[in-house]
This record gives sequence, structure tokens and C-alpha cells, in this order.
Amino acid sequence: MHLIFLGAPGAGKGTQAQVIAEKYAAAHVSTGDILRAAVREQTALGLEAKGYMDRGELVPDGVIIGLIRDRLTSADFPANWIMDGFPRTLAQAEALDQLLSEIDQQLTVVLNIDVPLDLLMDRLTLRRTCRKTGQIFNLKFNPPANPEDYDLYQRDDDQPEAVSRRLEVYTAQTAPLIDYYRQQDRLADIQGDQAMAAVTAAIDSAVQTRL
Repeated sequence: MHLIFLGAPGAGKGTQAQVIAEKYAAAHVSTGDILRAAVREQTALGLEAKGYMDRGELVPDGVIIGLIRDRLTSADFPANWIMDGFPRTLAQAEALDQLLSEIDQQLTVVLNIDVPLDLLMDRLTLRRTCRKTGQIFNLKFNPPANPEDYDLYQRDDDQPEAVSRRLEVYTAQTAPLIDYYRQQDRLADIQGDQAMAAVTAAIDSAVQTRL
């Protein structure tokens, strides 16, 4: 089972990917985690990536794909895996397809968690974090029972202007990606504005029909 989760910031794809990963004993592949591990272990690709990072530059797709190749083909890597946060662009999707072809793997399904824009804005701009405990609340959907017990603040990237920019970038990058996987008949659209358990059930159903 090889899954990709797509979804805008605030769609809940990370949470759902974790739930499905636990259910199917699948590895939750995070490019950020892979990158940090490679840098820490000082692998050849890790050192190359570190050079870009130290200069404040984006790590090229070719290096990221190389890191993913190393991870997917390592002897201790589980047969089932889930990717969350990659690919982000059409070029990355095409490169990933090429890699999977070379290592004789194929995608089971690409899950696109679709949430209306106004709900995404509420989920993100109304999010508050406690300085003391690190707990995260939402003033509308998950408010603290006793606000006076917490030192709540709004992260800079949860400000309305910042959220709007993040969503615009996501839409611009990902719209072609959604079409790409839809044309391959690999895409399953999941309505992400349901209760969490309902979203999980819809994802599970989409996965089961492709296995």
C-alpha cells in the first residue's frame, strides 16, 4: 500500500495520515524528517542538502528525490508507506513517478482532502497556542474551557494575511498536481469538512477499493 495525502494547510491531512499509518502499520514518510536525518547522519546527499540549507536556499527536487529513493529502498523500510507533504508541485510528482517506476513500486491512491476556503480560514486564523504548555486551541472549534488559565497567542503564520498567502501558494502549486493524478485515475477526493471520524472512514473506504 502506497498512499499520498494532498490537502491545503488546515485540511487535516497530517492527522489523517497518522491515523491511517497506524491502522495499516505503514511508514509515515515526511520529507522534512528524511532531510533532517540525512543531515544528522552526514550522508552524501545529506551533506549536499545541508550546503543549500546553510546558504538559505531551497533544496533542489533532485536531492529530495534522491533522499526519498534511499529511504524507500532501505532494507528496514516497511512495505506500506504514506507520503504527506510531498509532492507539492507537478515537477515533483513527475520525478516521484519516475522513481517509483525505477524501484518497481506504484501508487495505490492519492487522497485529496478538500475543505472549503472559509473553513480553512477559520481553522487557521482562529488557532491559538499556549506559551506555557504548547497546547493548541481553536477559538471556534476547540476553545479552552477556562481561557484565563492559559497564555494564548496567535502565531505569525496564523495571521489572516499570512494564511491567505499560504493558501494562494498551495492552490497555485497543487491545482496542476490534482489534475495530473486525476488524469491517471489515481485521485480520490475526500470531503474534509466532516467530523474527523467520518473523514477517516471515507479515506479508509477509498483505500480499500484500490487494494
